Amino acid sequence: MKPAFLRREQCCLLVIDPQEKLMAHICEAERVVRNIALMIRLARTLEVPILVSTQYRKGIGPLVPAISELLAGLPCPDKVCFNGLADPGVQHEVQSLPEAVDTLLLCGVETHICVYQTAIGALQAGFNVRVVADAVSSRSPMNDALGQQLLREMGVVVAPAEMLIYELLQRAGTDAFKAMLPYLK
Repeated sequence: MKPAFLRREQCCLLVIDPQEKLMAHICEAERVVRNIALMIRLARTLEVPILVSTQYRKGIGPLVPAISELLAGLPCPDKVCFNGLADPGVQHEVQSLPEAVDTLLLCGVETHICVYQTAIGALQAGFNVRVVADAVSSRSPMNDALGQQLLREMGVVVAPAEMLIYELLQRAGTDAFKAMLPYLK
């Protein structure tokens, strides 16, 4: 794969299942929520499309409030498939993305289950995939680490939020940079 910079018009942020009952058991959940929120703020600032899903909301509950507030008004398909792209509701949202979108930025939980399987589904659908390393996790550190390792082995770029944010911002001094700066300190 030839290296290429991310371009906002080619990206979509996909937020996977950061739900109350699940996040209560996730390793370093506070870090994950903070970095998911950071990526949502970036997507809003740069007008990058955002997709969000829940996994069996009836049993696992709603999105955590800190994330739910930032996603107000967006459709949130509730799925039972671990691969989000196998779910009809998520498929509908993906199909409605602008034609230029060829890269999915994945964040959420759990790294070794829904993030991993959604990454496979996205790769099979022809998307480039980047996983926000510090905006994903699992119930155990080992499952998170192994999930991230397997993602890398599949060719997924796994990088921290700040790295992806600055890559998308491209330069200092812009309105977008100034809007994001308070969250990057």
